[in-house]
Amino acid sequence: MAEDLKNIYHTIVEDHFPPRLEITFANDKQRQTLFYERVAWDIGGMKKGLRYGENPGQEAALFRLVNGNLILSNTQTIQPGQYLASDIELLQSGKHPGKINITDADNALNILRYFTQEPAVVIVKHNNPCGVAQSDTLADAYHKAYMADRIAAFGGCIALNKPVDKSTAELIYQQYAEVVVAPDYEEGVMEILTRKKNLRVIRIDNILRLQNFVGQQYIDFKSLIDGGLIVQWSFVPQVRTKEDLKPAECEYQSKHYRINRLPTDKEYDDLLFGWLVESGVTSNSVLYVKDLVTVGIGTGEQDRVGVAEIARDKAYRKLADRYCYETYNIAYNELNDIDKQKEIDQRVAEEKGGLIGAAMVSDAFFPFRDGVDVGIREGISSVVQPGGSTNDYQSIEACNEANVTMVFTGQRSFKH
Repeated sequence: MAEDLKNIYHTIVEDHFPPRLEITFANDKQRQTLFYERVAWDIGGMKKGLRYGENPGQEAALFRLVNGNLILSNTQTIQPGQYLASDIELLQSGKHPGKINITDADNALNILRYFTQEPAVVIVKHNNPCGVAQSDTLADAYHKAYMADRIAAFGGCIALNKPVDKSTAELIYQQYAEVVVAPDYEEGVMEILTRKKNLRVIRIDNILRLQNFVGQQYIDFKSLIDGGLIVQWSFVPQVRTKEDLKPAECEYQSKHYRINRLPTDKEYDDLLFGWLVESGVTSNSVLYVKDLVTVGIGTGEQDRVGVAEIARDKAYRKLADRYCYETYNIAYNELNDIDKQKEIDQRVAEEKGGLIGAAMVSDAFFPFRDGVDVGIREGISSVVQPGGSTNDYQSIEACNEANVTMVFTGQRSFKH
């Protein structure tokens, strides 16, 4: 029985989807059609499409846009041929991917496109980032992203914005990942990575041109249970520079409220970094960022104060695991020495989970001050949120009481 259960994950579902897909938008005056073709990879001399969908037994297919254009008002789709996650030549090594591998890679690139200059790494698991970091070297960016949430990174998708060098490859080889996505792999790197037979090594040259995808939109389809469709343009963050961030202020009962101090340059860097990472996080979400590294990421919750607490709690747990792993080369949950656990717990408590001086990021406004209070109690120094709540004055007062700065984006960043 146990072996039968294991075998379902090795099942390859035969792809019966047709080789071409056409989607037409029409009115009385014109018809606009998008043309797609099914993607397959040459694996072991055989053409194979997606391994399966979200679960074994779900037939699935990947289609890439090859022709056509959709223009609605002043907005148009990304032009055909600019392939990222749907690139037919993407697979370099390893078994062919399933639906989750592709969507994880896609969301990693969705975040990574905002970080194209300095080396940056995004690790995604189940379509949410678990660690994102930017640094002076690719190896250091990977190490920081991995250690931000080493546990969640297990079996995740690693996306890098620079060609992978040997030092970075050696670090990746030490961990278990399902997918690695990069613009290229330097000489000798594939010899390291291909030793892991189940690791899907993906090359997408367009990562080097990710900046071209900033601000571009595509058509986002959501299928309903009865076969209906909701169609929307993809989300584009309007705030992409620190000049786009506005000091928090509002009017309430004829009184003007404004944040007491502007962010420092370092705070601006973390606030902007966190807001752009936020665009790839499932809502409701709150995350914390420090020194261009995610500290705690809370995702998919129903209430904002609850997700702020979840992100806080994750920051504490992940830092404890990091210190345990760095000191004893073992996971915190596997450490049976009570004295050593107390030592780690005390260190983490003193550092408040690494949240002292961190930026707090929210994808929607805080309806009450209790949300920002969660972060303030942990020593955050800055907050970024859309603003627009009737009770924005409460959040402004809470920040001013603690000498915490806060900026508004003027745009919600929901993702479902």
